[in-house]
Amino acid sequence: MSLQKQFWIWIALFAFTILALWVFRGILLPFVVGMGLAYLLNPAVEWLDNHHFSRFWATSIVMVVVVVLVVGAFLLVVPLVVPQVISLGQLLPGYVSELQKLVNQWLPELHAYLGDEQFARFENSLSDLLRSGVSIAGNLTAQVMQSGLTMLNALGLLIVTPVVAFYLLLDWDKLTKTIDDLLPRAHREEIQSVLGDIDRAMAGVIRGQGSVVLLLAAFYGISLSLAQLNFGLAIGVAAGLLSFVPYIGFLVGFVLSVGVALVQFWPDGLMVGLIVGIFLVGQFLEGNVLYPKFVGSSIGVHPVWLMFSLFAVGILFGFVGLLLAVPFVAIAGVLVRFAIRKYREGPLYKDGEDVPELVDMISETGPDDSAEQSS
Repeated sequence: MSLQKQFWIWIALFAFTILALWVFRGILLPFVVGMGLAYLLNPAVEWLDNHHFSRFWATSIVMVVVVVLVVGAFLLVVPLVVPQVISLGQLLPGYVSELQKLVNQWLPELHAYLGDEQFARFENSLSDLLRSGVSIAGNLTAQVMQSGLTMLNALGLLIVTPVVAFYLLLDWDKLTKTIDDLLPRAHREEIQSVLGDIDRAMAGVIRGQGSVVLLLAAFYGISLSLAQLNFGLAIGVAAGLLSFVPYIGFLVGFVLSVGVALVQFWPDGLMVGLIVGIFLVGQFLEGNVLYPKFVGSSIGVHPVWLMFSLFAVGILFGFVGLLLAVPFVAIAGVLVRFAIRKYREGPLYKDGEDVPELVDMISETGPDDSAEQSS
């Protein structure tokens, strides 16, 4: 088969996959979560399988433990978080109004510094920004809830997800062996190497980044609650869960927390500084401890590309798109780096003129990604 025909076959498969995801986006959530859960739990099942448990009993034990933990966390956390989320949504316009009044106290000094014309522009821009921020947050939350958390998907998460995860874990070895047997013999080692890189990238996304998100949610939620910030648990959990989007989780949590703290604690600057300090510590832990330890450079995707993909795929596929965006981008990064490596090894690059370092525009991976993270 010619290279041109192979190219068009892969393009057709890619287009068909995107079309299928778009058509079935309304029912995909429990299946996507089930597949992610199976991938997350497979190492535990493998460990039990290697310690004199049959695959069936290993899968059953792991699933029972996970279901008990999830149900326990649900019963413990949800009753505390949901009322705060509802109250925050209802009181947010009032907090914005109070924050505007507080800012107005500082306006005379700012007026004297900027002058009449510049001050008027600043005041109008600030009012528009506050109103737009509340409107955008409300609309985005409503769209995500409508697209991803319908009653059908909620029931699917409770019923279908554990079943999908159980059967995938039970047949994991058979599935991987089937895929391996279908690989072209002539290129088997090369394809296995690419699949190994994809596996490490997926491990960084699902296992590594998932752990970082949960730890940050716990840190922010507990810290803000101990600081007695109004709605601190809800804001902290939201900031942690949104941290899979680079900078967005931090910014959302920081702006909400500082805004609420100014209204609640001012003129006690020490308490406002404490809230700011919690987020600075959280950022330090994320960047210097949690992310290097759990994720490393295994994802290998620049934050700009990651943010773009999350917004773009989220608009197209809703909440399911947000779940799929990071794994898809991680896989795409592996494939693009492989294509660039093959291009540089080929005659088109070696016989032609030098070209810019394209790989630096696509990823920030180090010289040896394979050693950073194992699945």
